[in-house]
Amino acid sequence: MILVTGANGRPGSAVVREFARHGHPVRALVRDPAKVGDLANLPGVEVVHGDMLRPETLQPALAGVRRALMISGAGPQLLETQCTFVDAAHRAGVEHLVKFSGKDSIEGFDPERFRSTRSHEQILRYLVASGLPWTVLRPSQFMEVYFEEVPDLVGTGELRLPLGDTTLAPIAIEDIAKIAYAVLTTDGHEYTTYSMTGPESLTMADVADRLSDAVGRPIRYRSVTSAEKQQDWLKAGYPPPRAAAFAQLFEERSRLGHSTVDLGAHRQFGVEPTPFLEFARRNAAIFRGESTYSVTPV
Repeated sequence: MILVTGANGRPGSAVVREFARHGHPVRALVRDPAKVGDLANLPGVEVVHGDMLRPETLQPALAGVRRALMISGAGPQLLETQCTFVDAAHRAGVEHLVKFSGKDSIEGFDPERFRSTRSHEQILRYLVASGLPWTVLRPSQFMEVYFEEVPDLVGTGELRLPLGDTTLAPIAIEDIAKIAYAVLTTDGHEYTTYSMTGPESLTMADVADRLSDAVGRPIRYRSVTSAEKQQDWLKAGYPPPRAAAFAQLFEERSRLGHSTVDLGAHRQFGVEPTPFLEFARRNAAIFRGESTYSVTPV
């Protein structure tokens, strides 16, 4: 059996849906039974409830599991949550643990400088020391984070971010899910890290142009200060520590300036990379404000 944790979040649910698309059985771990959504109705999906911070709740989820994909929400408890799960998986006899992490596409980015990315590095060291066979999936920025700019896109016709001429190489979550499915259902990936980006290194002006094409009206990129954007995040309901962390992250991206495309994992697993324009057109109703979308939990 294969287990996917954080199964009702963006990447976790995409991986579960990829299993369902292939008709491959999978167990989906969710903490809140009220947030299962339609996962339980997908073919071959077994939904189980448990809290990664409470190992005593994980026994049914981990029973008979050979491989697990470890995903949990970002936040101050990320380190404790995932290290606790590593221990629980080890005790349960899981044979292979795949960690969902992240890697900024910006050249020269140092993950040890920032709390959230530093936590992932600490978890990776803990996982390696645990003795469990491991694999790490390290995607760049999700294309789906641009859904959170919809209020500005609709209200002002602007994409407002503190990035100047910096380029990023965002990846569609569906691409990540296809690669994750391949790793979880085939052998030979132990002790390997798979970094991945989207197929293009784009300025935010490039992103705005592609959004303009998708929604059928002009979208203009306006570079704002990190302080201005931090206020926007606070107004949107982000807790102050998270808004400050995002501001710091965007300042570093702006300082470094250039992203590198890495499609090695796409090529290895035969996944056609999704260009941003294709993603934007596929989600045009969201970007026009006509359809709902899932926001990043705060």
